[in-house]
Amino acid sequence: MFTGGGAKAAYQIGVLWALLDILDPHRRPGFRNPFQIICGSSAGAINATGYACRAAFPHASVRRLRHIWSNIKTSQVYRSDPVGVFGNATRWLSLLMFGWASPFIRAQSPKSLLDNRPLAHLLGRFMHFDNLRHNLLNHDLSALAITATSYTTGTHLTFYQSKHTLQEWQGFRRKSVACDIKLSHLMASSAIPFVFPAQCLSVQAHTEWCGDGSMRQLAPISPAIHLGAEKVVVISTTDHNRQEEVSFEHCSESYPTLAQLGGHALSDIFVDGLSIDLERIHRINSLLKVIPEQTDVRPALKTIDVLTLSPSKSIDEIAMMHLNCMPQTVRAFLRVLGVSSKGGVHTGSIVASHLLFEADFTTELINLAYVDTMQRIDEIKAFFNEGAS
Repeated sequence: MFTGGGAKAAYQIGVLWALLDILDPHRRPGFRNPFQIICGSSAGAINATGYACRAAFPHASVRRLRHIWSNIKTSQVYRSDPVGVFGNATRWLSLLMFGWASPFIRAQSPKSLLDNRPLAHLLGRFMHFDNLRHNLLNHDLSALAITATSYTTGTHLTFYQSKHTLQEWQGFRRKSVACDIKLSHLMASSAIPFVFPAQCLSVQAHTEWCGDGSMRQLAPISPAIHLGAEKVVVISTTDHNRQEEVSFEHCSESYPTLAQLGGHALSDIFVDGLSIDLERIHRINSLLKVIPEQTDVRPALKTIDVLTLSPSKSIDEIAMMHLNCMPQTVRAFLRVLGVSSKGGVHTGSIVASHLLFEADFTTELINLAYVDTMQRIDEIKAFFNEGAS
């Protein structure tokens, strides 16, 4: 399972790289994809689909993803020229000031802060959705699921493509939709609210405007379980076991900046839901251990083994060391929002880390992920039932 996080999702590629090196260190001929059910949200949906489209050749798939993330530029994800960065903000300001008096200005209202059409062009070049269908038919993959959030109905949607005919499921404010995964689904799932524009998707014979798949994700691991998984590998961009330490040394009495407020909102979207779901699965597993299997009071649940792989260092802090890699116009835009690293005090690091699509930053994350994962070889082999060599 691939979580969201914007540019931080580069970390997931390093984890995949290490996992395959652990499970198949000698590049055996005929080595099959060890991840039969692949799920992703937001930027993680892009990684999930990119891997799934080449699942017949796992090592080659990861090499391709590493190449893309290791050479990425901001301009390949969203417009970084002055008009692209400040144009929409200017139109929003005009709408607030003069929209009441001018129908023309109201008609020109922007859809988002940034223009991510370059991302659609990039994904269109390296995603091969016909390969996905072939991999499913050839049993190289069982299912791919990516998530999005409907702005039209407020429902969290799981779009899935499977080699089996499955009964669609639904829960409180969430439901599944069987379909062929397309570019529009990836653009919707990765549309960070307010930052990137929503996409119009077909949902059971009607259309809905959809945005980031990490919003309203009450049970992030649920799609994998519904698709039949009994073991789940979660590749996260945040350490869900480490408690954040709050330092009052650098606390300021000034009002929080837009970047700080936006950062907390992004944390709510991308982190908290998964942390709660991991805790829930742990409690259910603990409960099932003390209830005998042959009993009428045993609930209709099953034990789910979860392996969570996450960074040993704060990716947000790493991002602040790479701010100068971003185009000058984007840096100016972030400064307006309140992103700063003056005097060793970082503000707005969460926002910066989501938008820092630059090779120096993403390459460091890939290498960090590889080292982090290789330090857990025995645990990973035990999880995959691989004998230690």
